[in-house]
Amino acid sequence: MSVAVAHQVSATAGQALREGAREAVFRETRLEIIHVVDSLDNDIAAANHAGISDAIEKALADDDRLAGVEWELHLVASTPGAGDVAEAILGKVKEIGPDLVVIGARQRSPVGKAFLGSVTQNIILDAGVPVLVVKRGV
Repeated sequence: MSVAVAHQVSATAGQALREGAREAVFRETRLEIIHVVDSLDNDIAAANHAGISDAIEKALADDDRLAGVEWELHLVASTPGAGDVAEAILGKVKEIGPDLVVIGARQRSPVGKAFLGSVTQNIILDAGVPVLVVKRGV
Protein backbone atom coordinates (compact mmCIF):
# COMPACT_ATOMS: atom_id res chain seq x y z
CA MET A 1 0.00 0.00 0.00
CA SER A 2 1.07 3.61 0.33
CA VAL A 3 0.70 6.97 2.05
CA ALA A 4 -0.82 9.78 -0.02
CA VAL A 5 -0.15 13.48 0.58
CA ALA A 6 -2.44 16.14 -0.83
CA HIS A 7 0.19 18.71 -1.84
CA GLN A 8 -0.29 22.38 -2.59
CA VAL A 9 1.82 25.48 -2.58
CA SER A 10 1.20 26.84 0.91
CA ALA A 11 2.73 27.41 4.31
CA THR A 12 1.64 23.94 5.45
CA ALA A 13 2.74 22.08 2.30
CA GLY A 14 6.25 21.27 3.49
CA GLN A 15 5.01 20.18 6.90
CA ALA A 16 2.36 17.88 5.43
CA LEU A 17 4.88 16.48 2.98
CA ARG A 18 7.45 15.72 5.68
CA GLU A 19 4.80 14.16 7.92
CA GLY A 20 3.55 12.02 5.03
CA ALA A 21 7.12 10.91 4.33
CA ARG A 22 7.62 10.05 8.02
CA GLU A 23 4.47 7.93 7.89
CA ALA A 24 5.68 6.22 4.70
CA VAL A 25 9.03 5.42 6.31
CA PHE A 26 7.30 4.15 9.47
CA ARG A 27 4.93 1.96 7.42
CA GLU A 28 7.74 0.89 5.08
CA THR A 29 5.79 1.94 2.01
CA ARG A 30 5.93 4.49 -0.77
CA LEU A 31 4.74 8.09 -0.75
CA GLU A 32 2.17 9.18 -3.33
CA ILE A 33 2.03 12.96 -3.72
CA ILE A 34 -1.15 14.40 -5.22
CA HIS A 35 -0.95 17.93 -6.59
CA VAL A 36 -3.98 19.62 -8.17
CA VAL A 37 -3.46 21.90 -11.18
CA ASP A 38 -5.88 23.92 -13.29
CA SER A 39 -4.93 22.17 -16.52
CA LEU A 40 -2.92 19.19 -17.67
CA ASP A 41 -1.74 20.86 -20.87
CA ASN A 42 1.50 19.05 -21.79
CA ASP A 43 3.81 22.10 -21.54
CA ILE A 44 2.24 23.37 -18.34
CA ALA A 45 2.20 19.87 -16.80
CA ALA A 46 5.88 19.33 -17.57
CA ALA A 47 6.84 22.68 -16.01
CA ASN A 48 4.64 22.03 -12.96
CA HIS A 49 6.05 18.55 -12.55
CA ALA A 50 9.65 19.79 -12.63
CA GLY A 51 9.06 22.68 -10.23
CA ILE A 52 7.00 20.65 -7.78
CA SER A 53 9.49 17.76 -7.88
CA ASP A 54 12.27 20.19 -6.93
CA ALA A 55 10.19 21.52 -4.01
CA ILE A 56 9.45 17.97 -2.84
CA GLU A 57 13.11 16.96 -2.96
CA LYS A 58 14.07 20.09 -1.02
CA ALA A 59 11.43 19.49 1.66
CA LEU A 60 12.50 15.86 2.10
CA ALA A 61 16.21 16.74 2.12
CA ASP A 62 15.73 18.76 5.32
CA ASP A 63 15.47 15.50 7.30
CA ASP A 64 18.11 12.79 6.78
CA ARG A 65 15.64 10.09 7.86
CA LEU A 66 13.46 10.90 4.84
CA ALA A 67 16.19 10.95 2.18
CA GLY A 68 15.53 7.41 0.96
CA VAL A 69 11.74 7.50 0.83
CA GLU A 70 10.38 6.34 -2.53
CA TRP A 71 7.84 8.80 -3.90
CA GLU A 72 5.77 9.53 -6.98
CA LEU A 73 4.12 12.80 -8.01
CA HIS A 74 0.61 12.69 -9.44
CA LEU A 75 -0.68 15.83 -11.16
CA VAL A 76 -4.47 15.92 -11.39
CA ALA A 77 -6.63 18.55 -13.04
CA SER A 78 -9.50 20.17 -11.20
CA THR A 79 -12.72 21.16 -12.89
CA PRO A 80 -14.30 24.57 -12.34
CA GLY A 81 -16.89 24.75 -9.60
CA ALA A 82 -17.35 24.31 -5.88
CA GLY A 83 -15.47 21.41 -4.35
CA ASP A 84 -13.37 20.86 -7.46
CA VAL A 85 -10.03 20.53 -5.65
CA ALA A 86 -11.39 18.12 -3.05
CA GLU A 87 -13.08 16.04 -5.76
CA ALA A 88 -9.85 15.86 -7.78
CA ILE A 89 -7.89 14.74 -4.73
CA LEU A 90 -10.54 12.22 -3.68
CA GLY A 91 -10.67 10.77 -7.19
CA LYS A 92 -6.91 10.17 -7.17
CA VAL A 93 -7.07 8.78 -3.61
CA LYS A 94 -9.68 6.29 -4.76
CA GLU A 95 -7.47 5.32 -7.72
CA ILE A 96 -4.27 4.95 -5.66
CA GLY A 97 -5.88 3.25 -2.66
CA PRO A 98 -3.49 4.44 0.08
CA ASP A 99 -3.56 3.34 3.72
CA LEU A 100 -3.48 6.96 4.87
CA VAL A 101 -4.01 10.45 3.44
CA VAL A 102 -2.03 13.38 4.85
CA ILE A 103 -3.25 16.93 4.30
CA GLY A 104 -2.25 20.37 5.51
CA ALA A 105 -4.80 22.68 7.09
CA ARG A 106 -5.04 26.35 7.78
CA GLN A 107 -7.23 28.16 10.26
CA ARG A 108 -10.42 29.68 8.88
CA SER A 109 -12.47 32.48 10.35
CA PRO A 110 -15.96 31.75 11.74
CA VAL A 111 -17.47 33.47 8.67
CA GLY A 112 -15.30 31.35 6.38
CA LYS A 113 -16.46 28.21 8.16
CA ALA A 114 -20.12 29.20 7.79
CA PHE A 115 -20.15 30.23 4.13
CA LEU A 116 -17.25 28.56 2.39
CA GLY A 117 -16.59 24.87 1.84
CA SER A 118 -13.33 23.46 3.02
CA VAL A 119 -11.15 21.17 0.93
CA THR A 120 -9.75 19.71 4.14
CA GLN A 121 -13.21 19.10 5.58
CA ASN A 122 -14.43 17.41 2.39
CA ILE A 123 -11.40 15.14 2.28
CA ILE A 124 -11.76 14.20 5.96
CA LEU A 125 -15.42 13.32 5.47
CA ASP A 126 -15.18 11.54 2.11
CA ALA A 127 -11.73 9.93 1.86
CA GLY A 128 -12.76 6.42 2.92
CA VAL A 129 -9.34 5.94 4.60
CA PRO A 130 -7.79 7.54 7.69
CA VAL A 131 -6.77 11.18 7.21
CA LEU A 132 -3.94 12.85 9.12
CA VAL A 133 -4.33 16.64 9.26
CA VAL A 134 -1.16 18.71 9.77
CA LYS A 135 -1.68 22.22 11.09
CA ARG A 136 0.70 25.08 10.48
CA GLY A 137 3.33 25.49 13.17
CA VAL A 138 3.24 21.86 14.30
